[in-house]
Amino acid sequence: MNLNNKYFLIYFLLFFTSVSFAQQTKEIASDSTKVENLDEVIITATRTIRQLSSLPLPAQIISKKDIKQSNSVRLNDILNEQTGLITVPDFGGGEGIQLQGLDSQYTLILVDGVPLVGRSAGTLDISRVTIGNIKQIEVVKGASSSLYGSEALGGVINIITETPKNGFYGNANYRVGSFNTNDISTTLNYKKKKFGVTTFFNRYSSEGYDLDTSDDLKTVDPFSNYTLNAKVTYDFSDKTDLLISGKYYTQNQDYNASTTLKGESELNEWNTHLKLSHTYNEKWSSYFEFYATRYKAKDFLNNEDGSRFSDSYYNQLLIRPEIRATYNPTEKNAFIGGVGFNHETLDRTDFLIKPEFNSPYVYLQYDGKFNEKLNLILGARFDSHSKYKSQFSPKAAVRYEFNERLSIKGSAGYGFKAPDFRQLYFDFSNATVGYTVLGYNAVSTAIPKLEAQGEIANIIVPLSEFENELNTENSISMNLGVDYKLSSEIKLGVNLFRNNIDDLIDTRIIATKTNGQSVFSYYNVNKVYTQGLEFNASWKPINQLKITGGYQLLFAKDKDAEKAFENGEVFARENPSSPSFQLKKEDYFGLYNRSRHMANLKVFYNIPKWNLDTNIRGTYRSEYGLLDSNGNDYLDTYDDLVDGYAIIDFAVNKTFYKNYQLGFGIDNIFDFTDTQNISNIAGRIIYGKLNIQF
Repeated sequence: MNLNNKYFLIYFLLFFTSVSFAQQTKEIASDSTKVENLDEVIITATRTIRQLSSLPLPAQIISKKDIKQSNSVRLNDILNEQTGLITVPDFGGGEGIQLQGLDSQYTLILVDGVPLVGRSAGTLDISRVTIGNIKQIEVVKGASSSLYGSEALGGVINIITETPKNGFYGNANYRVGSFNTNDISTTLNYKKKKFGVTTFFNRYSSEGYDLDTSDDLKTVDPFSNYTLNAKVTYDFSDKTDLLISGKYYTQNQDYNASTTLKGESELNEWNTHLKLSHTYNEKWSSYFEFYATRYKAKDFLNNEDGSRFSDSYYNQLLIRPEIRATYNPTEKNAFIGGVGFNHETLDRTDFLIKPEFNSPYVYLQYDGKFNEKLNLILGARFDSHSKYKSQFSPKAAVRYEFNERLSIKGSAGYGFKAPDFRQLYFDFSNATVGYTVLGYNAVSTAIPKLEAQGEIANIIVPLSEFENELNTENSISMNLGVDYKLSSEIKLGVNLFRNNIDDLIDTRIIATKTNGQSVFSYYNVNKVYTQGLEFNASWKPINQLKITGGYQLLFAKDKDAEKAFENGEVFARENPSSPSFQLKKEDYFGLYNRSRHMANLKVFYNIPKWNLDTNIRGTYRSEYGLLDSNGNDYLDTYDDLVDGYAIIDFAVNKTFYKNYQLGFGIDNIFDFTDTQNISNIAGRIIYGKLNIQF
């Protein structure tokens, strides 16, 4: 911890040094021409084109320019550098995004406005997404089920990819780095008159890495994956246009569970997206959208003699048609509404049945400006479902602009997450250890079977408790923010947030087995909350220099746990041989895998006369807990916590002859690793990059 604190201090020393340097540069170049930044536009927050600066919701945009200059290659790389976002690994090796302290299963991930699938363990692995053809990334925080339904309980991240532009051009990009990591991509674009097409290809591979040399296994096994994406547009007229896009992704990876159990895993994903848009007149427009996607995963393990030890598979299909219409009765008022239908199936190992979900939905939103200062958004969505209770999701947001410098905004909304296939239909028994995990709907059938086989020693939770439906997780999300322009160069923003989650789905022991192991299942029990504040600042003293920073303060706690600490029901020991003592309310640390403090700082500097840009970027995460180490079933200040750490990255890019660019960078400059607790930070990565435009 002390070593990383030193790096953190160095990091912020660099910030103040850069501020001083910028002030000197500003004085030297005081006569240089300033270029006023154009307001960025965002689509995800309201499903209409809005200026980010005028939006009454907490949202942010990650621009293509920032992505390119940072030399990032995967989605997890760039999201880790944003305020209030952190990627956390799951037990399967994937990386999910934590937003405002909410687990990755509560954040909806979209590509061009349609969802990705493949949450095999509740986490959608965002490291499988390449960013080589991304136009911008939009992040909306707070419950967004009023527009997007289930899984948008905590927020939405929308990855918007490039569409065809006039002319013919392309690029080729190659990056090679530590651990024999290779990223190769190419883009071709053509558009003339009514027809346009763009294609993108990416290959990403690595030999993996090993954080623990005490055994013969790697932390991440070698892998290679391919992404192929294409978009076709056709403008029938000035009022009618068609977009068809498709994507294919495949990955192959070594799968080594032990020195004697080795195999492979394979992923395949495809999606197709069709959108036909039509403008009737100045007030009315609509479009029809059809989306289909399939995610397949399979893996196997063989014994040393080559015989098969295990096989598993996962096959998820989503089909979604939707019709949407927009009505603008005046320039200051807009209505948007839509009707759609989700058809979803899943076939996977260890499932009692092959489940099928059908969910029609309808939504409506009003966006009005009563005057130049006041903007109000009201929206709601109704989701019906074949397997759980219908959901009504309202939301309201308001923004008031006091003057050109100061504005205040607030929003409140209802979010929900339906029980997933795994929580309902899982029927898994671990062949090695012997425990069993059952989905809620599988209990009433599976427990009698286990009893008949003589495997149940004691039923702890009666089967009668599984006669009703497993409730959807739901939340009330509130955000209150202030935006202030200190000057044309300095912008500040503060957002206070609170998410109250009810009917949280958790696991519990429902029976014991004759082998001494347990049977687990899912149930609604916990009421938790996450609350805190986010602070963002940007400073652009001259056109060549941009400095941005952010900070999140987070409190994430279980309400029942708080009561237990308040009532003096929780005890701990300094060590196994010492007597136990009563813990106080302030000893409760909170939910697992949440840090109280997170911060980021980025300095981008361009030297136009040299055709060179450079940047240094850093993130900090304070201590957090992964497990209860003193046996009282809670995370408290006397548990063994993971030390806080700082990661600092550096990149520089030089352009030659307009069309050629060389890049160099170091990610994780100070080579931070935690071999026991953090599996997704590999250590120092040194890389070089070549980009050719044609």
